[in-house]
Amino acid sequence: MLSQKITIALKDHSYDIHVGDGLLDQAGKIITPLLNRPKTVIITDDNVARHQLPRLEKSLDLVNITFDVIILPAGEATKSFSQLENLLDQLLALHLERGDKIIALGGGVIGDLVGFAASIYLRGIGFIQIPTTLLAQVDSSVGGKTGINSPRGKNLIGSFHQPALVLSDVSSLSSLPARQLLSGYAEVVKYALINDREFFHWLEENSAKIIAGDPTAQTEAIITCCRAKATVVAEDEKEKGGRALLNLGHTFGHALEAEANYSDRLFHGEAVAIGMVMAFDLSVEMGLCPAEDAVKVRRHLERLSLPVRISNINHPVSQIKMTAERLFNHTLHDKKISDGRVTFVIASGIGKAFLSAEINPDDVKHVFQLALD
Repeated sequence: MLSQKITIALKDHSYDIHVGDGLLDQAGKIITPLLNRPKTVIITDDNVARHQLPRLEKSLDLVNITFDVIILPAGEATKSFSQLENLLDQLLALHLERGDKIIALGGGVIGDLVGFAASIYLRGIGFIQIPTTLLAQVDSSVGGKTGINSPRGKNLIGSFHQPALVLSDVSSLSSLPARQLLSGYAEVVKYALINDREFFHWLEENSAKIIAGDPTAQTEAIITCCRAKATVVAEDEKEKGGRALLNLGHTFGHALEAEANYSDRLFHGEAVAIGMVMAFDLSVEMGLCPAEDAVKVRRHLERLSLPVRISNINHPVSQIKMTAERLFNHTLHDKKISDGRVTFVIASGIGKAFLSAEINPDDVKHVFQLALD
C-alpha cells in the first residue's frame, strides 16, 4: 500500500500532507508535536460524525489529548454566515487560546468553513485538515483557501489561511456514497486536464478501480493530485497568477451551483464535471482545441456516469428553470474578474490549459445553451 508525506514549501509557512491507509487511527500521534498544549476541538458534520469521529476520538485518547466536539449540519448550505457565527460562538465559549489548533474533520464544506473560522478567531489560530472525501483529499484541503458562500456567488467571502497539517486517510473513503465519490473524482480528472496528459491516460485505465474503492488506485491518484497542487501553491500561494488554472471548469460550475442554490441537488464535483466539458467545448468553438480532445473528456466522464450537460442531470436540479443568460450573469461575480472581464480557464488540448480574459460573452452564452439543450 502506498503511503507518502508531501511537503508544501511556502515562504512563511510550510506544512506536510500525509496520504495513506489507516492514518486516522494514528492521528493523535501525528498531531501531538503540533500542539502547544494537549487540547483541541474537533469540528465535523453529522454524517462524518457517525462514520469517522470515533476513530479520531480514540486516537486522541491514546495520546492523552483532551478535546471537545462540535457537530454541524452536513451539506453545502453549512458554508453560510449563520453557521460561521454559530461556530465562532461555540469556539469562544470553549475559551480556546491563540496558540491552540482546531481540527476540521470532514469534506470540503467543513474544511472551508473551519479554515475561515480559524483565520478570524482571535485574529487567527492554527487548524488541521483531516479530509474524509475524495474531493477534499485531492483539492480543497490543500492550499489554504477558506471561505463561505453568498447568495451572490460561491466562496466570495473568505481568506487564505494555510493549515498546520493535512491528514488524508484513504480508508475514510469507503463510507462515502457512490454519488459523493464520483463528485470527488471530477476534481481528480481536473489535474490531468490542466497539465498532465499522461495522468489522463492513467485515469483512463484506472478510473473504474478508483470508483470501485481500490485503495491502491485511490492512494496513487490522491498523491498525484496533491503533488501537483503542492507545486502550484508553492509558486502562487494567493492566486495572483498560475494557481487560477486550478479553477478549470469552476467558473461554469459555480454558476450552476448558484442556480441550484448551493444545495445537494447538485454536488460541487458534478457541477465541475459539466463545467470542464463546457470549458473544452468553448475552447473548440474558439478554434483553440482539437474537437477530439473535447470528445475524449466528455466520454471519459460519461463512462463514469458523471453529468456532462445540464440536461442529463438525474437529480431534481434538472427541474430548475435555468437560462443561458441567467447562468452567464453568475459568471460576472467570479473571483477572477478584473476590469469587468472574467478570466476563464480554457485549453489547447488535454493537459494544456491556460488562462484567458479575451473571451467573447456570446461564445460563453452559446456554450451554456449547448449544455442546457
